[in-house]
Amino acid sequence: MLKADLHIHTLYSMDCNLSLEQIVNRCLEAGINCIAVADHGTIAGALKLKEIAPFKVIVAEEVLTPFGEIIGFFLSQEIPSPLPAEEVIAQIKAQGGLVALPHPFDQLRLSALRNQLLDDLLPYIDIVEVFNARSLFPGGSARAWQFAQQYGLVVSAGSDAHTASEIGNAYVEMSEFHSKEDFLKSLSQGKIIGRRSSLIVHFASTWARIKKALF
Repeated sequence: MLKADLHIHTLYSMDCNLSLEQIVNRCLEAGINCIAVADHGTIAGALKLKEIAPFKVIVAEEVLTPFGEIIGFFLSQEIPSPLPAEEVIAQIKAQGGLVALPHPFDQLRLSALRNQLLDDLLPYIDIVEVFNARSLFPGGSARAWQFAQQYGLVVSAGSDAHTASEIGNAYVEMSEFHSKEDFLKSLSQGKIIGRRSSLIVHFASTWARIKKALF
């Protein structure tokens, strides 16, 4: 059985200082044996972590669009940011990847995908993140659950970790998979487990962003 944290960042993101070694050590400590690395605008960290991690690593990317963010799972090529949402989805699909919506109804995030676009994108969405440990209020999660159930979409969860202690705050208990199709089937039958991260972690991300901008 896998404990899959399907939204993690590394130092390759502009707002994160988390090293690859720290991620491996924390995952082993927390019993997380599958992760999706979804850095902002790059897959470099995910590719490197996949080489060294003693557990499953899904290469993903969180891509910025003018209306919010989209995650591509099972990528082999980097997608530039920002791009129109339709172009991001086209590039994900061209690679044989899966399209996921991270924190889609979190009203405190400017990067949450905006409602007016969801209907247009609906035919191309594979996964909806219904629990993000960094989302401060439960209302967004409830709306994401309702959206996924209404349209029969597969759901996921992730810590959205930018610091080591956050890893494992949200994950999916799911069976082993050996392909993209296996992953979707296993995820659809998985169990979401999670707790919300402390407000303090957001200050760590802000400091990381400032530090990288300055130095």
